[in-house]
Amino acid sequence: MQPIAQKAMTPEIIKKIDNSGVIAVLVIDNANHAVPLAEALLEGGVDSIELTLRTPAAIESALAIKKTFPQMNLGFGTVLTVEQVKAVVDAGADFAVAPGCNPTVLAEAGKQSLSFAPGIMTPSDIEIAIEHGCRVLKYFPAETSGGMNHLTNMVAPYQYLDLKFIPLGGCNMNNAASYLESPLITAIGGSWIAKRPLIQTEDWKTITQNAREIHDLIQKIRTSRK
Repeated sequence: MQPIAQKAMTPEIIKKIDNSGVIAVLVIDNANHAVPLAEALLEGGVDSIELTLRTPAAIESALAIKKTFPQMNLGFGTVLTVEQVKAVVDAGADFAVAPGCNPTVLAEAGKQSLSFAPGIMTPSDIEIAIEHGCRVLKYFPAETSGGMNHLTNMVAPYQYLDLKFIPLGGCNMNNAASYLESPLITAIGGSWIAKRPLIQTEDWKTITQNAREIHDLIQKIRTSRK
């Protein structure tokens, strides 16, 4: 049997996520922080973000980032409803992700032609995602679910489908390599890169340092594979 066709995420977005190797997960409370935050991340080599829909400033922040830095691969996270799918499409989202695997939300993402990675933690989640044509999936919460050991064993029956995963939840510089060294992982999700307090205090220097640290690790791992 041939691998399933990817319907839920375009080849262009898959390539961008894979090339980046990391997606910075952001919670922005003040839209005025959006542009300097994006600049700090890009300076550190991180050009893919997941802007979570947990604050009223999320959409306004996204519009500012996309206008100033169109090269940023802009994703939205915590997309839980049909209405939110429509809202992020209107805001110019390149892709979106969710913590869970809601068939209604997946169907709307497909209807809107929005590149979408649903959250999975069980084989049943994976099969719902497969049914909706997904090949790139968010593995959440990664660490408390059992990390790479759990994912490797869970994915074994589906490996011929060439599924790829974005682990998120408990990931940090101490365990990033254990994920990034696996061929199952297209990119790691990183909320530690620009933690909420760092954004609130405008500590752009530390955010750039964190971004550069994970960027350099990704390059080192990929170079060692050649």
